[in-house]
Parts: sequence; structure tokens; C-alpha cells
Amino acid sequence: MRNRYIERFEQAQIEGKEIPQFRAGDTLKVAVKITEGNKERIQSYEGLCIAIRGEGTGKTFMVRKMGANNIGVERIFPLYSDSIEKIEVLRRGRVRRAKLFFLRDLKGKAARIKELRRK
Repeated sequence: MRNRYIERFEQAQIEGKEIPQFRAGDTLKVAVKITEGNKERIQSYEGLCIAIRGEGTGKTFMVRKMGANNIGVERIFPLYSDSIEKIEVLRRGRVRRAKLFFLRDLKGKAARIKELRRK
């Protein structure tokens, strides 16, 4: 049982954000606000969502992209963070699992995910 004051505070945090519906297997473009000294800039991080976990304000999602020299780079983002400017869903993937950690071992064409076709 959670404290009702904490629940009310978390609801206030969640209400202000506009977050699209996405699942594991979707290709996302996450615009992240980066502060360097007294300057702010927005950097986009594009990759495959491989996991979503947690609930409420503690909900996080993991994005994996292929970096330089085909090295996989994974980053965990808090869903309701102030540092996230925008989340854009580029492709919807058709997968049969909620956590796609098996992609860490696959390379090249084997690591592809089929696109979900809507009727």
C-alpha cells in the first residue's frame, strides 16, 4: 500500500508529459536535453526499444543502437524525465517477447525485426 500523498505527487508529474504508445521492438527517436556548463542543446538518440520496466514515475525504457564499428550501445531512459524533450516512434516492430535481450548476441541481418503491418 502506497502513501496517498506520494501517489498524488506522482500523478502530477505524469500529467504534464505527452508520451506516445510504444512497445519493445519499436524503433524510437528520443530527443534528450543535454546541459553543458550554462548551455543547453538537444541530442537525438535513435534505436530499438528492447525493454520497458517499472510503473508510475519510475517507469524506464531501454534503447539499443548500433554505434561506430558495429558496437551496440544501450541507454536507459526514465520515461517521465524532464531531460526527455520528445519521443517519436519511427517503426513498429512485430516481436513475440517483452524483453529483447537476445538481440545482444545477434549481428547484421540476423538482428532485424519485422515491421508490424496494420490493416
